[in-house]
Amino acid sequence: VQLQASGGGLVQAGGYLRLSCAPSARFVGGHTMAWFRQAPGKEREFVSAITWSGGTAYYTDAVKGRFTISRDTAKNTAYLQMNSLRPEDTAVYYCASAFLMSDYKDYWRYGNWGQGTLVTVSS
Repeated sequence: VQLQASGGGLVQAGGYLRLSCAPSARFVGGHTMAWFRQAPGKEREFVSAITWSGGTAYYTDAVKGRFTISRDTAKNTAYLQMNSLRPEDTAVYYCASAFLMSDYKDYWRYGNWGQGTLVTVSS
């Protein structure tokens, strides 16, 4: 399955962006879609994940209350709405997918990755 991520860009602190991730094949129950990010010189870190069938969402503490993950099963697309952006949110954001029932924060469990989209938040 190929993942196509889009929606990154340059925004001022306090602004918002919406990232999208569309898989090349229709997702069914059991899939989990996640967003990770990697800032220059830092390790890839978990941002958020959503179960495809039930829509249960998970977030890292740093983005709780600011980011919202969702999925549209009819469009077979996942979204990451990012509000109140901060300079420390600057990173390349990657969407990833896998058949997962737990441990959503572990990037090595995801076998499918999008190409990454750059988010830059200026102060």
